[in-house]
Amino acid sequence: MIHIALADDHKMFAKGIESLLEEEDDFVIKGVFNNGVELINFLQNKAVDVVLTDMNMPIMDGMGVVAAVKKNLPDTKVIVLSMYDDKEIYEKCLKLGADAYVLKGSDPDELIYTIREVHEGSYIQGYQKLLFQQDDGKYPDHFKERFKLSRRELEILRLIKDGNLNKEIAEMLSLSQHTVESHRKKIHQKLGVSSAVELVKKAIEMNL
Repeated sequence: MIHIALADDHKMFAKGIESLLEEEDDFVIKGVFNNGVELINFLQNKAVDVVLTDMNMPIMDGMGVVAAVKKNLPDTKVIVLSMYDDKEIYEKCLKLGADAYVLKGSDPDELIYTIREVHEGSYIQGYQKLLFQQDDGKYPDHFKERFKLSRRELEILRLIKDGNLNKEIAEMLSLSQHTVESHRKKIHQKLGVSSAVELVKKAIEMNL
C-alpha cells in the first residue's frame, strides 16, 4: 500500500484529487490539508510514503514543503502539483529535492502512474516529459472521448503501431518499462483487443 498526504488550498481541487486516488486499490489517503504548515505538522507524528503538494499556498508554499520534508523526512517522496510549466520553477523544485513535478492540467492517469513510479524509485525526471503532460494538440478529441484514452496512452499506442518495443518506448518517453507495460495492458482493455496484431490494426484504423 502507498500512504499519501495532500496539501492544496483549493478545497474543490483537493477533494477531486482525493476522490481520484481513493479509487486505486493500493493508495491510502492519510490526510488532506489546506496549507503546507498543516501538512508538515501532521507529518511530525504520522508517516506517509508520498506527499503531494500544491505550488501556491498560503503560509507555506510548495517549495517550502519540499524543503521541510526533505530536511526532516528525507525518505518521504514529494510530488509538486503546479499550474506552471516554467522551466526555472521546475528546476528550483528539483534542486530542493522534489521527486516529481506534475502539471494540474495533466490527465489523471499521469498523476497515478507518477505516484507509483516515485514510490518504487523508477521515476525519470525530464522537462520535456513535463511539457508533454499538457500537449493536447496531437490527437483529435473524438479519440479520447470514444475510447477514453489519455494523452500518454495515445502516444504509446502510436509508438507501438510504428513497431517500437516496450523498452524502446520507455526510453523515448522517459518512463520505466514497467509503466509502459501497465499502460499497454490498459490500452488493450479500453480498445477491446487481445493481441498485438489487433492493437496495431486498431491504431491504423484510428489513423495514428
